Amino acid sequence: MASEGSYSAQPRRLRWPLVAGLVVLHIAALYGLARAFAPDMTAAVERQVVSAFAISAPPPAPPPPENQAEPDEGAQGAAGRKAVAKPVTAQPPQRRLKEDVALPRASSTGTATKSGGAAAGEGTGAAGSGSGTGSGNGGSGRGGVAVSKPVHISGSIDNARDFPVPPGGREARRGTQVIVRVTVTPDGRARDCAIVRPSPDAEADRITCRLVETRLGFRPAMDANGNPVAAPFYWRQQWF
Repeated sequence: MASEGSYSAQPRRLRWPLVAGLVVLHIAALYGLARAFAPDMTAAVERQVVSAFAISAPPPAPPPPENQAEPDEGAQGAAGRKAVAKPVTAQPPQRRLKEDVALPRASSTGTATKSGGAAAGEGTGAAGSGSGTGSGNGGSGRGGVAVSKPVHISGSIDNARDFPVPPGGREARRGTQVIVRVTVTPDGRARDCAIVRPSPDAEADRITCRLVETRLGFRPAMDANGNPVAAPFYWRQQWF
């Protein structure tokens, strides 16, 4: 009698390449049947599948722009229009200009003291030397210019009794003064008195002029040759 041993069945592993091949065969069989019995439907499906996987070509690139020369920033600009001055006509003068009169040419050489054809006369204007009183520093007359001033050397006006009492008393004249001008002659006497700056008392001013001419003595002014000449002298009389 035979004894029964233990037995365990192990499952067989699937082979994926075989399975994939069987799937492909089935799909091909189904595709062949569809092509045989429904060709229009198969063609429509093929177009959809192809359009789904079709890669659209990119649009053609635009042509590159033409190269254009850039303007030179430092280039000279176009020449402008030339300015043309408007013609201007000067107005004729309203007054006729006086024409220059031609003058005779003066001699530039020679040793003569006079020019021209004037004849020498006998009057005092011939500019010659002479013995008259108007010959200036030359001659024997007293025509010289004083180089020193007259000097008071004698006489005084200091007595209040010489002047009358003014209205309001002597206080009204106190602190005032008068300035007179006289001409001292070559003999040292005062002449031609004139009031230069008066005081408030006109009568006292008049008396001052009379006393200067009659009471005062002077040393006259001298010219460059030491001769006495007439010259002005100013006297100031003050009341205290």
